[in-house]
Amino acid sequence: MKTAWVFPGQGSQVLGMGVDLLAIDSAKARFDRAAEILGWSVIDICQNDEVKLGNTRYTQPCLYVIECILVDLLKQCGLKPDAVAGHSLGEFVALYAAEVFDFETGLQLVKSRAELMDLASEGGMTALLGFDRVQLETAIAETEGVVLANDNSSAQAVISGTAEGIAAVVTKIKLKRAIPLKVSGAFHSPMMATAATEFGKLLAPIVFHDAKIPVLSNVAPTAATNGSELKERIDKQITGSVRWREISLQLPELGIQQAIEVGPGKVLGGLIKRTCEGIVVVQIGTRSDLELLT
Repeated sequence: MKTAWVFPGQGSQVLGMGVDLLAIDSAKARFDRAAEILGWSVIDICQNDEVKLGNTRYTQPCLYVIECILVDLLKQCGLKPDAVAGHSLGEFVALYAAEVFDFETGLQLVKSRAELMDLASEGGMTALLGFDRVQLETAIAETEGVVLANDNSSAQAVISGTAEGIAAVVTKIKLKRAIPLKVSGAFHSPMMATAATEFGKLLAPIVFHDAKIPVLSNVAPTAATNGSELKERIDKQITGSVRWREISLQLPELGIQQAIEVGPGKVLGGLIKRTCEGIVVVQIGTRSDLELLT
């Protein structure tokens, strides 16, 4: 059965995530190495500090570390995906899983990305549920200061931009629900240009090796393995849209029959189910999940 591994991003974090992995020696070593790089403990925050866990500069590294540990454990069990993809922050884990860079390199990039994004204080993001796509696209095209940040499924999207722009779009369309997101800025929009420029400077000297497994990227939802191409894609990600609906549609085109969501929550699995009939979805977020799978 051809399988894709998919990795959730910010918003999937939950207090207590990863704590059960501490009993595994290789996982503990990863947590210890992460503490050396970050200057703080992923486990301490995941176990005790829900406020910090919800803060971008901590959320992103915590998710990266835990999801990378789960990747390591899956590979130690002899499992290997036929394709990988990650939602926003999750794309860095996908690149790690495909051996584009090592754990430490990825964590340094994620640490910098999280800090830069956390400094962004302009604008915001709002999730939209149950809308007409054509109506939404028209409203965005007619409104200054707002973009489609996350195209998650036919019935779920996130818009990003100025408060005025977001409010204007919400009032122009019929929808079931609009949910303002608790983020520091307008992620995945042109308003993140300064953060993107600074991140690009940090990214420039990093070597991206050719992927051992095809990677579907947020800004270009087609399978690629060329390291230079994958680096260009990730460089555009902070200001670019997350095209998850199109990534989901690519899975059956690649012959994927099963998607394993590696990380906390079941968000991506749910989106894939709603977009692609027939794909089996499995969730791996804990030690017990691993034991059931293997």
